[in-house]
Amino acid sequence: MAKKEEKKDILDNAEALQEKVVSAEHWIEENPKIVIGVVVVLLLAAGAYFGGRYWIDTRDQEAQTEMFQAIRYFEKDNLDTLELALNGDGNNLGFLQIIDDYKWTPAANLANFYAGAAYLKQGKFPLAIFHLKDFESSDLLVQARAYSLIGDAYMEQKDYANAASYYDKASSYKPNKFFTPQYLMKAALAYELLQDTVKAKAAYQRIIDEYWDSAEVQNAKKFKARLDNNS
Repeated sequence: MAKKEEKKDILDNAEALQEKVVSAEHWIEENPKIVIGVVVVLLLAAGAYFGGRYWIDTRDQEAQTEMFQAIRYFEKDNLDTLELALNGDGNNLGFLQIIDDYKWTPAANLANFYAGAAYLKQGKFPLAIFHLKDFESSDLLVQARAYSLIGDAYMEQKDYANAASYYDKASSYKPNKFFTPQYLMKAALAYELLQDTVKAKAAYQRIIDEYWDSAEVQNAKKFKARLDNNS
């Protein structure tokens, strides 16, 4: 008896499904303009997405080529070449123009990092912070480096609270044994300047516990012992 009921339910459901299909087909026949409109919108959306991706990729390739000379000027690392890196030399674009001319491209994003680092070296700390905050990356090392540079800019302005915050961000972003101990040392110094010995000692302790084979561990032990003796 149960099997008969189950078979009847399946047949009823199949009939109901068929009725819905027929009803949908009838609605489509009665409303062809709406259907065509929906299809056109979907096609336009798909075209816009893939066309946009192609446009951005093409623009990014152009920007990467344009930025090559600016990076070379940046790497020479003196005040004259930093200015050329930022503003161009009349033949090659600088980072600032790449940011303006190639918006939304990965190259323009990277140009923000370089521009921020260049302004930091020039002592133009608010501009450094502005551009470094506009940079965003999922890279293992570069994003943490950007946070650290923002911290450096705040330290130079004696804004130790914001400096400590960004050093913490740097040390917490995809931690690694090569750079995280450096960021923790910077964070500890900022907290010491804030007279927050608890957080300073915690930063030193993290180096001691997690990065015991780093170049920073001896100083971390020494500075933490000094704070322990003074407390």
